Amino acid sequence: MSLSLAVVMDPIESIAPYKDTTLAMLLAAQARGWRCYVMHPNDLFVANEAVHTYRREVRVFDDNDHWFDVLSEDTVPLASHDLVLMRKDPPFDMNFIFSTYLLERAAQEGTFVSNRPASLRDVNEKLSTLAYPELTPPTLVTSKIAKHRAFIEEHKDVIVKPLDGMGGMGIFRLTPEDPNISMVLGTATLAETVPIMAQRYVPEIVDGDKRILVIAGKPAPFALARIPLAGETRGNLAAGGRGVPVPLTDRDREIAETIAPMLLEKGLDFVGLDVIGRYLTEINVTSPTCAREIDAHMHSLPDAPAPDENGYRRGIADDYFDALEAHLA
Repeated sequence: MSLSLAVVMDPIESIAPYKDTTLAMLLAAQARGWRCYVMHPNDLFVANEAVHTYRREVRVFDDNDHWFDVLSEDTVPLASHDLVLMRKDPPFDMNFIFSTYLLERAAQEGTFVSNRPASLRDVNEKLSTLAYPELTPPTLVTSKIAKHRAFIEEHKDVIVKPLDGMGGMGIFRLTPEDPNISMVLGTATLAETVPIMAQRYVPEIVDGDKRILVIAGKPAPFALARIPLAGETRGNLAAGGRGVPVPLTDRDREIAETIAPMLLEKGLDFVGLDVIGRYLTEINVTSPTCAREIDAHMHSLPDAPAPDENGYRRGIADDYFDALEAHLA
């Protein structure tokens, strides 16, 4: 099936190609013979009641020094593409939300958008875990400092984090003896005007904060355990964590299978679950990463698929596109 693919993303010039999951998707699409176009959310606009976009057609390469060429540039209705991927990284701010409204409009005009724009708005990556208390550590969400203090006194060792953060930003570990509790909680809640999340600290973080990619409701066979630096609480790669591919445990599969029906219902075809020890901590829906690291490990296995005549090896993005092609059929 030859398709026209549009990817809404951060500027392709600014990505880190060796680890960029969106580039992995573009490489997979190109290997299928699809035409690939990239655009930034600011390139979307409405004219004559239809959503349009400035776009660049690209050819992509698995090359850390030269990963794309621009073939052409033009402006077209967004719905002229068969498939649109929303792969813009957070922050999840009002500009991001406005983009989802335009993408939703384009979907009504006839193009298929993944992940579903309304679900990108509705499924907060932290708060969505509250629907699964049997899978998560003890959790509190409030802007009230006194309630956070009581939670810390009860659980003794607690992680607090913003509801709209990414890459480990704004995450703190607090104990009742910490002399900076008032300052941290006051700053994090903006003087009790913004709710934040507190969760009991999970000591298994030393073995890694696992990213499990779930594609069309099915988990990839390996996760990426993001292991914190010595003395660091956060395993995020952006915070210096080290990524180690690991096979899924029975508990990992249980978590993925429990959440899969919700993901399918909401049109969330490519999702990253964050799991520490036995606990789900986040459901990432905006632009989940770690596919390239997991692919590299899977390609190193004895039973890995052979590259095609152009040197391309099938990876996680291909499972994603198989599912999207089934939607379009």
